[in-house]
Amino acid sequence: MARERHTPDQDATAEAGPAPEEALRTYRRMRDFGRTPEPSGKAPEGSAGDDSPDDPAGSGPVFVVQRHRATRRHYDFRLEVDGVLASWAVPKGPSLDPEVRRLAIHVEDHPMEYLHFEGVIPEGEYGGGDVIVWDTGTWESHDDDPAAAIRAGTLHVRLHGEKLRGEFMLVRTGRQEGDKEQWLLFHKQDEHVEEGWDAEDFPRSVLSGRTNEEVRADPERVWRSDLPANRASVEVGDGGVAVVADEELAALDGFGEAGSWEVFGRTLKVTNLDKVLFPAREGEEPVTKRDLLRYAAQVAPTVLPYLRGRALNMHRFPDGVGSNGFWHKELPGHAPEWIGRWDNPDADPGETRTYLVVDEPAALVWVANFGALEWHPWTSPTEAPDRPSYVMFDIDPGEETTWEQTVELARLHRTALDHMEVRGYPKVTGRRGFQVWVPIRRGRPSRTRGRGPRRCPGASGRWCRTWSAGAGRSRSGAGSRGWTTRRTR
Repeated sequence: MARERHTPDQDATAEAGPAPEEALRTYRRMRDFGRTPEPSGKAPEGSAGDDSPDDPAGSGPVFVVQRHRATRRHYDFRLEVDGVLASWAVPKGPSLDPEVRRLAIHVEDHPMEYLHFEGVIPEGEYGGGDVIVWDTGTWESHDDDPAAAIRAGTLHVRLHGEKLRGEFMLVRTGRQEGDKEQWLLFHKQDEHVEEGWDAEDFPRSVLSGRTNEEVRADPERVWRSDLPANRASVEVGDGGVAVVADEELAALDGFGEAGSWEVFGRTLKVTNLDKVLFPAREGEEPVTKRDLLRYAAQVAPTVLPYLRGRALNMHRFPDGVGSNGFWHKELPGHAPEWIGRWDNPDADPGETRTYLVVDEPAALVWVANFGALEWHPWTSPTEAPDRPSYVMFDIDPGEETTWEQTVELARLHRTALDHMEVRGYPKVTGRRGFQVWVPIRRGRPSRTRGRGPRRCPGASGRWCRTWSAGAGRSRSGAGSRGWTTRRTR
């Protein structure tokens, strides 16, 4: 739980507060470290006792102020105390103006790894939003025991930061905001005061020089709380997803027929790794299940933004493409608990109720290990299943249609879309078909709610069926006759 609070009339010099592990219990309970790229708790290098250029004395406990855009924008004011970061949320930010008193809400202690965290916390998680290191440095306390001073309700500190310098006071008011204490943060009279000084006039990170908006648009690294502290900071791919490490791929290559693969912070039991899924072509090696898992791990950063938040239909070929495949839509009961899922509230009796949702890279690797060679996301997100965000044209070749004719028909779709100044995105599907996905603005609910990937949903269907049929007639016999909105349960 968070650090114990004492009223002013209690003995402020009583026995020391809880150890760091105890102090962080509330922090851990409020977060899902399987999804949130936040650290979970261990003192990092650079904490108290290390030399710091910001501290004239050359050593001392550290502080950080993080500008955090979550439900509301605020500044997280954090001081290293007894191995954790004692923390206050300051809605309007600190000031160097001694006439300004800022509300500071005392929140749960944070782990020391959070000291220089700069990145994005996923939406839907506690504190979801973007974070920058607005200021950092070292600090000195005028109290012999800062933890006891916090419990007593008054803390006097001197900050040595890049933006914040000088004497500051933190004073408990006795008021509450929900279950959290209200404090006041203000600067005392000294040589560092500046009248009218406003934190919002200095919006950039002292570490990267970037704003919150820039960090959110292109995060460079994320914290993985489910990894050891020395591996928690990982690179981010183009879609804001951690990339698979060379060591993880080497571990996969080192397995025999099976093994427990630690990848993307998850442990997967992988099996039948040498089973051939695609027979060898002339001059090439066959494609094995091991190759498929490697491929899924490598492409996850690219494809995850297009799968996240959407129900997924799987076309499985457990024995390879030489055997008959089958559709699998219901998430099996043996799926790991961490796998994303969505219950379709409109499913009829006998229809698929619980769908898989690939919302992290390891989930895509699990799909590949499950023998799914085709991954078909819904055209609508789970948050609004009756409001598709894509129109999907399914170019399904006829029995006598050649590959060249199928490609020609796909190009005719591209040309027609270009004339309409509409962008379409091709995707190969099945043995020799194409899909063309066109982003659309969400409009009125579709009449095919809950029925899976919709080829021509709602009002969009009227124009896309007519339009695509015209493209098909321009190359007679190249595709299947007619469009369908049949159920794809």
